Amino acid sequence: MKAVLAFARLELMDALRSKWLVFASVLYLGLLATFVWLGLRESSVLGFTGLSRVLLNLSNAVIVVFPLVVLVGTHSAIVRARTSGFCELMLTQPVRRSTWFWGLLLSRAVVLIGPLVLILLGCTVAAAFIEDDPGLAMVAARSLGITTALIFAFLGIGLWISARARTLERAIVLALIAWVVTAAVHDVFLIAVLLRTPLPPHVVFFASVLNPSEAARVGLLTSVDPELSALGPVGFWLANKLGAGMALAVAIGWPLALGAFGSWRAARRVEAADLVA
Repeated sequence: MKAVLAFARLELMDALRSKWLVFASVLYLGLLATFVWLGLRESSVLGFTGLSRVLLNLSNAVIVVFPLVVLVGTHSAIVRARTSGFCELMLTQPVRRSTWFWGLLLSRAVVLIGPLVLILLGCTVAAAFIEDDPGLAMVAARSLGITTALIFAFLGIGLWISARARTLERAIVLALIAWVVTAAVHDVFLIAVLLRTPLPPHVVFFASVLNPSEAARVGLLTSVDPELSALGPVGFWLANKLGAGMALAVAIGWPLALGAFGSWRAARRVEAADLVA
């Protein structure tokens, strides 16, 4: 465990030097400031809906933006270490390859998830002095759980891509393909199938949540509309068969499982592959 933490500190220092931690923090703060400003700007027309709606909008923005950010930040982690000679230097030390990998995973999780945790906790504490919203803490906890699970899913996918790719260029292409598929292609394909073939609501639901981003969106929707009426027949089936609690469990559990699988496959690849370029 000490060796894992030592590698994690080493990777964190590298992230600080490359400004990745600063970039992630500024991006989170920028998204939060944008939604707070929009809420205050439209409050005279729509009425101020509270910080809970701001947190939900922030979480929706994270679902859209951060899969790409996570893939960009992780696709080169292993392949660059191999091509730069770092892995060759590491193999001269009395440590296992998996030790370095788990330290790398821990450091990336801290860089990408840490600022989000601090911002959501800060908003929850600030809300206690701004407005009396007893449901804000629950909304913040749901948003944090869903967005953290989604970031972890793409963290595992990005590291798996980096472990499989032989060159940095190939890793970039694979990362972009993964993002395009989850951001657009899956939805377009599913809509095309639904236009031509009527499918039962449970088939539509499970086909949709195969995409971790869609699973996260459904989970966030349970915070706004527990009856899930916005989803039409699928929402009616969810509310009566699974319930909002089970939908939330799927929104958190499936991305976590996907991230764990990707991380495990990446670790196996690092253990077995030739790390000397």
